[in-house]
Amino acid sequence: MTTGPETLAVWVAGVQAGLLGREGRQRYVFAYDPSAPDSARVSLTMPVRLESWGSLELHPVFQMNLPEGALLEALRRAVAKLTVADELTILRITGGNQIGRNRFSLPADDAPGIPETPESLEELLTYPNTAELFQELMNRYALRSGISGVQPKVLLDATDRATLNTAGYIVKAWGEDYPQLAANEFFCMSAAARAGVPVPEFHLAENGGLFVMKRFDRGPGGASLGFEDMCSLQGVGTSRKYGSSYERVARSIRDFVSGEAQAQARQRFFEMLVLSVMVRNGAAHLKNFGVLYESPESGVRLAPLYDVVTTTAYIRKDVPALSLAGTKKWWSRKVLERFAAAQLSLPLGAIRETFERIADAVTETRGLVKTYISAHPEFRETGEAMLAAWESGVKLEQ
Repeated sequence: MTTGPETLAVWVAGVQAGLLGREGRQRYVFAYDPSAPDSARVSLTMPVRLESWGSLELHPVFQMNLPEGALLEALRRAVAKLTVADELTILRITGGNQIGRNRFSLPADDAPGIPETPESLEELLTYPNTAELFQELMNRYALRSGISGVQPKVLLDATDRATLNTAGYIVKAWGEDYPQLAANEFFCMSAAARAGVPVPEFHLAENGGLFVMKRFDRGPGGASLGFEDMCSLQGVGTSRKYGSSYERVARSIRDFVSGEAQAQARQRFFEMLVLSVMVRNGAAHLKNFGVLYESPESGVRLAPLYDVVTTTAYIRKDVPALSLAGTKKWWSRKVLERFAAAQLSLPLGAIRETFERIADAVTETRGLVKTYISAHPEFRETGEAMLAAWESGVKLEQ
């Protein structure tokens, strides 16, 4: 068995930006190529400079897409007989297909690209045995899916037969610990869309086995956009994704979102937070908020809502992922109003309208959940737990 690579080339938008290496067992160093342009910065927090960027752990922006959970285990099994699956090895394996602009390869490689043969979007949504299908997708795409998250998921390209357009998608399944998670996420995202919160295109497989979402980090023509989650922007690793506050997320938005996009970003973030409280989403941690940009110089904006589920359907006494006003609990409307006014500078009229619009959307979506329960008895337990959580969530205490 061989050891993993000690050095990787890091590419940004097709340009080799620099080298990422490991010194000893504990220190990582990234150095920009002397010819790298300012537009090739790997992170908003790491501008191009002559001095290298050192870190005792892998830099947060490079940690950002390291697979977790089922995908990580699939990767480890796939390479177990050949090499040690350490962080640099995993980046090397998945480096041609990452969320965001950064790509990875061995220093001698000409490019980090991975050839793709598009799947059929229609087949993904209509295949009768989605458990069998997802296992096949995991076998096929685990080694080319640079995406974080504990939920089983892969990245792939698929073609829509109706439009003949090919696009990138994130395909998520669920395990025994979180039954019917795909439908759970579908209805939470449906509530968000109904409320006017920006979300990517998303679909639910006919039998509820898969949640399929169009990649939010692609621009017109399929160009990769820069993406950084709040762990990266706050300079912390994935293991600390629960160790922050929504006040600090608000500060990160002020620090990194471009001036012309600030007002909208603050409003959108408040909508995402209120929705998470109303649907009892206890997984709104640092990795589930982020920013997008074509290049750092072209403007930075808040990413759409891309991950929301009713976690109390599985963990009855779950609490929010991050603190607000020094506490982790399902806060009253008054606490959220104070946060919106003090931390996000939102006017009272906009705050009130946000509560009303999202409460109406969640209430209306409850009807869709009830209809789905009637047609899919296997969803009843999860669906009824969601309905109870949502009913409590929209009745925020004053």
